[in-house]
Amino acid sequence: MALFNKTDMQFENYQWTAYPNDNPGITGKPDSTRFNRHEGYEVLYLINALAESWKLKQINSCLKIEKMIREKLPSTTITQIDVKEWIRINWMNK
Repeated sequence: MALFNKTDMQFENYQWTAYPNDNPGITGKPDSTRFNRHEGYEVLYLINALAESWKLKQINSCLKIEKMIREKLPSTTITQIDVKEWIRINWMNK
């Protein structure tokens, strides 16, 4: 079960484009595919993947990640793996 849900998100102007369930590009873990910080499903997925991986228990931690993605993520950080690594490196500084 996901810790962080659409209703928990603090920003409202996301796109919500669902991918078909049989899309071969969906691997179930952060990978080298391009990350869209304005796509709600991608942001939710990444936040929940990090929350599970890092064993986060509080929604406030997820809100912090969402804010980092929206307000601080460099435009040159474009893959899911790179976004995950950038968040890990900058987690304590934000």
